[in-house]
Amino acid sequence: MSYLDAIILGLIQGLTEFLPVSSSGHLELAKVILGDNSLPEESLTFTVILHFATALSTIVVFREEVLEIIKGLFLFKWNEETQFSLKILASMIPAALIGYFFESELESLFGGQILLVGFMLLITAMLLLFADKAKNTDKKVGFGNAMVVGFAQAIAMLPGISRSGATISSAVLLGVDRTQAARFSFLMVVPLIIGKVCKDILGGELNLESSKIGIYSVGFIMAFVSGMIACTWMISLVKRSKLSYFSLYCAVIGTVSIFYSLI
Repeated sequence: MSYLDAIILGLIQGLTEFLPVSSSGHLELAKVILGDNSLPEESLTFTVILHFATALSTIVVFREEVLEIIKGLFLFKWNEETQFSLKILASMIPAALIGYFFESELESLFGGQILLVGFMLLITAMLLLFADKAKNTDKKVGFGNAMVVGFAQAIAMLPGISRSGATISSAVLLGVDRTQAARFSFLMVVPLIIGKVCKDILGGELNLESSKIGIYSVGFIMAFVSGMIACTWMISLVKRSKLSYFSLYCAVIGTVSIFYSLI
């Protein structure tokens, strides 16, 4: 992997993490197009680093909300901040369990599985289309809704299923306010990614070769900067019910991916 490849992949991750088009799916497609022949474990290492970058960009954009969540967890007064913090924790359970028990199976999917990515992008397209037609409400995320959205996030661990698309769509289809759905979607993934990175670092599972530190750093910076821009932009798009455009995009890219894998 060259520095140019790292820049391209970092930009793709930063933009597609928040736009509902599947960052993991696009990374896998880009790696194939760029000729990345990394082993699945090495490919996953770079993917985890880029996801950590976008998690940090989420913290920067939602810094006030993140502080409120931390206060809610440590002060534990039964107020709105504490309840929101507990909803975030509840939403993490499904993905955390699947990630823990099926980690090796998930890793095997991050090795240029273009046919899988194509079909999953088509599923993402359908989710976005249904969500775009849902009625606008002012309902907040409840504990039950948080668990359902958490299951959607767990399913989105498959490359090609957009995490933001699946979680925002499921929340909107449950009747949650679009702005609240986007805010919850972006914040709920932060503890999972940070926890995953810490676990892999402490366990020595990340393949951080010294010769690739520069490349990883460039990718990280590009993902962080583009992630902040995309996060702010996506909130505005969700408010204006523009998910159908992304649905069409995912359908086209998914179809092209399927044909590409078969020729």
